Amino acid sequence: MGEVSEQDLVALIGQFEGSEWRELHVKRADFELFLSKDPVPAGWTAIAAFPQLEAPDDRPAATPALTLPPPTPVAAPRSAGVTGNLPAGWTVIRAPNLGTFYRAPKPGAAMFTDVGAAVSAGTEVCLIEVMKLFTSVRSETAGIVREVYPKDGDLVEFDQPLFLVEPGDG
Repeated sequence: MGEVSEQDLVALIGQFEGSEWRELHVKRADFELFLSKDPVPAGWTAIAAFPQLEAPDDRPAATPALTLPPPTPVAAPRSAGVTGNLPAGWTVIRAPNLGTFYRAPKPGAAMFTDVGAAVSAGTEVCLIEVMKLFTSVRSETAGIVREVYPKDGDLVEFDQPLFLVEPGDG
């Protein structure tokens, strides 16, 4: 199994925070992650605080706590937006979750769709990947693709505009 990257973790945590999920548990042979929005997750018991014990006099003085540098900020993904007012009936296909945007099923393969291409309702238009899990994004309406907002390989956010579709026969 491949190593879990920082980008994968950031994407997964972001998806969890933007969801209605209460808990998420991911377990692989070399990695385990547990996220919860509850103060005491289901099946866990609160840990009681233990009284402070007095240290004997011959004990060495406490060493100062290790100070860690602040975490390195992760660059926010380029926010793609729909500019201006949309003509009546035009549809914006949005990201169903956050992750990496792919225009083709695999490297070197033909793109699912491009500007000017006709799509039908249910046509697969891209993939979004987070932690090796791929979500197929499909057009909900028939029409002509007029805009593709993110670039192949961009990190996209939940509900971010991906495509603009003009209504028509697909």
